[in-house]
Amino acid sequence: MSDVKKVVLAYSGGLDTSVILKWLQDEYKCEVVTFTADIGQGEELEPAREKAKKFGVKEIFIDDLREEFVRDFVFPMFRANTIYEGEYLLGTSIARPLIAKRLIEIAKMTGADAISHGATGKGNDQVRFELGAYALNPEIKIIAPWREWDLLSREKLLAYAEKNGIPVEMKHKAGGSPYSMDANLLHISYEGRHLEDPAAEPEEDMWRWTVSPEKAPDAPEYIELEYENGDPVALNGKRLSPATMLAELNRLGGKHGIGRLDLVENRYVGMKSRGCYETPGGTIMLRAHRAIESITLDREVAHLKDDLMPRYASLIYNGYWWAPERVALQTLIDHTQSTVNGWVRVKLYKGNVIVVGRDSKTDSLFDPTIATFEDDKGAYNQADAGGFIKLNALRMRIAAKRKHR
Repeated sequence: MSDVKKVVLAYSGGLDTSVILKWLQDEYKCEVVTFTADIGQGEELEPAREKAKKFGVKEIFIDDLREEFVRDFVFPMFRANTIYEGEYLLGTSIARPLIAKRLIEIAKMTGADAISHGATGKGNDQVRFELGAYALNPEIKIIAPWREWDLLSREKLLAYAEKNGIPVEMKHKAGGSPYSMDANLLHISYEGRHLEDPAAEPEEDMWRWTVSPEKAPDAPEYIELEYENGDPVALNGKRLSPATMLAELNRLGGKHGIGRLDLVENRYVGMKSRGCYETPGGTIMLRAHRAIESITLDREVAHLKDDLMPRYASLIYNGYWWAPERVALQTLIDHTQSTVNGWVRVKLYKGNVIVVGRDSKTDSLFDPTIATFEDDKGAYNQADAGGFIKLNALRMRIAAKRKHR
């Protein structure tokens, strides 16, 4: 079918990629190298190794990328307070550039001339994987089976798996196929089945990480996050690694019903897609980060960041993590974070993250002698405001006079 001799497959061991593994061997007559990334999806990954071995794969990579994922991708994204379309914390999007990076590294290590992935031709992930791969190796060949084969439904995939002796463990629910799910340390997403009707409320037993706010504890829980250069480094006085920090915040947030989202998003390929997400730790981090920035960032710097954030979010969502404009924006964002140091106290209560205190001993711009409603003893001259207001009103006064001539 082609001159591809060896291909590195992003392999989860699930239905899609298990079928792809056999399909690549049959259709391309090539050697397949499998790569399984542990980015905190919370599943046992060794079964993927056994499945790959069963189909003759000799080079199998199962890599623990959790610390790199949070340190080098999640944390930089949250330094920008990144939200896509006002709600989505980009849990799936931010994992793709890391997987693309590792695919290219393994291809180089093993002498492979192609990579392959299981993203469908309808989705965003095909764009994210491939833009990242081409940015890192412009000569790499990419095989996207969903754009080539005719196995375009879950039923056809299952039939192919049965015909070829591919073991697939699926948890079916009555009435249809299981949800399409993606999980990592930042979030878990759900699509398909019942959710394809945007008017239907998600089933309660769908959620994996969070209790419903109604069933969350009746007593609030207070936690304190310490920040250095814009990143959370300690929780309740205990320093934690990036991955451990996010995992612990997920646990705490999930316990209190924090981080659920039901969203109809605009996909890169043009369609609207309904998905549900759980991002408990990320929701806490985002709220706390804005709180520490509120006292450590200059007003216009903070506003500039807010202006740039939607563009930054779109770059990540659309797969441009490795593009020069994203790198340039990150350089600016990281420069602003040198003063984002201090602590934030938040209250977790029935789906809410409520900031109840923040301070920075070294970088706070909050001056109580100026901000006070009491006698400021001359620290601020209130009479100065009159001239400022008149100057800013001048153009409106002129326009109003013209209208009343």
